[in-house]
Amino acid sequence: MAFDGIVIAGLVHELNQTILNTKISKIAQPENDELLLTCKGSSGQFRVSISANASLPFLYLTDTNKTSPLQAPTFCMVLRKHIANGRIISITQPHMERIIHLKIEHLNEMGDICHKTLVIELMGKHSNIIFCDEDGTMIDSIKHVSSAVSSLREVLPGRPYFIPATQEDKFNAMTMDATQICDAIKAKPMSICKAIYTTFTGVSPLVASELAYRAGMDADQSLLACTDDEIHHLANHIAWFFDEIRHNEFHPVIVRKDKRPIEFSAIELTMYQDYEMEHMESISQMLEVFYAERNIYNRIHQKSADLRKIVTTALERNQKKYQLQQKQQKDAEKREKYKLYGELINVYGYNLQDQAKELVCENFYDNNKEIRIPLDPQKTARENFQKYFDKYGKLKRTSEALEVQLAETKAQIDHLESIQNSLNIALSADDLVQIKEELMEYGFIKKHKNGKKQKIKSKPFHYISSDGYDMYVGKNNYQNDELTFKFATGNDWWFHAKKMPGSHVIVKNKGGEMPDRVFEEAGKLAGYYSSGRDSDKLEIDYLQKKNVKKPAGSAPGFVVYYTNYSLTIHPDISGLTLVESSNT
Repeated sequence: MAFDGIVIAGLVHELNQTILNTKISKIAQPENDELLLTCKGSSGQFRVSISANASLPFLYLTDTNKTSPLQAPTFCMVLRKHIANGRIISITQPHMERIIHLKIEHLNEMGDICHKTLVIELMGKHSNIIFCDEDGTMIDSIKHVSSAVSSLREVLPGRPYFIPATQEDKFNAMTMDATQICDAIKAKPMSICKAIYTTFTGVSPLVASELAYRAGMDADQSLLACTDDEIHHLANHIAWFFDEIRHNEFHPVIVRKDKRPIEFSAIELTMYQDYEMEHMESISQMLEVFYAERNIYNRIHQKSADLRKIVTTALERNQKKYQLQQKQQKDAEKREKYKLYGELINVYGYNLQDQAKELVCENFYDNNKEIRIPLDPQKTARENFQKYFDKYGKLKRTSEALEVQLAETKAQIDHLESIQNSLNIALSADDLVQIKEELMEYGFIKKHKNGKKQKIKSKPFHYISSDGYDMYVGKNNYQNDELTFKFATGNDWWFHAKKMPGSHVIVKNKGGEMPDRVFEEAGKLAGYYSSGRDSDKLEIDYLQKKNVKKPAGSAPGFVVYYTNYSLTIHPDISGLTLVESSNT
């Protein structure tokens, strides 16, 4: 994810095509660090959403309106006073920096024409929105930065505005040819990727890696290990790339992995050719979609953090308990040795001398091989015999108890891992309701005596196969049980990832024989919604639902089956159509 100078260049081009020469009809500040400008012109109305959020700064055109606070913040009031109904006469990006200047023409109280500049700095944690007078003096900013916070620059009313001198050692590749680019990078003792993004303004590590890839070079390779011809070849690709930027040839794209957005860029990312690519119509659309989806995933991860902690803690405790029980069980396996000692003492102990420290005899269970049995010299043969049989009996009882305990602990681990998988595939707060109920029912979370039961809104995923078959995926253990034992009929097909936590997948049988492609697509769903979704290959079990059984008293989602088919798949569901989810 890189809100770099290249994306800014694309945005500036887009804004010049849309809001240049429009009037600012409305100024709102829906959040402490966010502005929403409504601009009207001959080509229609546009909304510009601007955020100086430290973790997710952005600027894009949007159709979405946001509710403003009843009392407008001071910065919003200052902007309304000066530039309400002002006209945007210039939109620029200085030196490929992550900065946009909106120059605005307006009339002052005397009716004279004045100019102000709205400076939008999209620089990660240093992001800000600064309002400046015609001479570059700061009038106000959405974030005030004193000298106690930053020694590089104060951002306060009355101070002169300037760009922090943090990138003076960088070049603007937009003004350079291939030879100059080559001279700028060839002496750098670092990787190709780092040499590019530390040399040129506005280039992120993502774009640098893409440029290396386009040149057919390893981004992590040391530049010192490259020949002069290779460096010239790389410089040519960098020059060609910036020539495209000069001609406003942008190709906004979102890169997805497992449906989730992982990267965006204003250029084609050829190095991600094995991932799902979604090409967007505009930079603004790309940013709005990406940030909206990332917010969903970030928000649900935050909301599920407490549940994840509870499950992780309980899982770690049970895994340690299981390891200890396994060790105890291994120790209990010595019981057969004590039983053998007792039996041999009982047979050969009649001729033992008093205070003998060991019995040497033939082991008739092992081809009469000689065996030495340690004895307590203070005990008689009968007492030594009894001592070993007591040890045997104690370890036998321990082993029998441990078998039950091991089965219970393993079932607890399997149950917790299935809940963990449910948390991983949850997409909304509604999906978490049933998971929380399950944790309360099984004692992982304390129940509230007078707590009202939340309404269940979450529904299983509903996919349509390429051949028109309905396929349903449970999001949690309760939904898995519901799908398998209440929704599915006997001839419907049931799918599940082999020997790992995962969702139950039901394919509704239309009658007759299902195409092979339906089995493969349902298998992909079962693999994708399992704990093995990141694997290249997964084995999937499938059978008709009538052969799936639920043991009495077992945890939700737990089933058994004895006859099944298997197939091997790659858990990629990019070609499948989702028609219903918990958010519908």
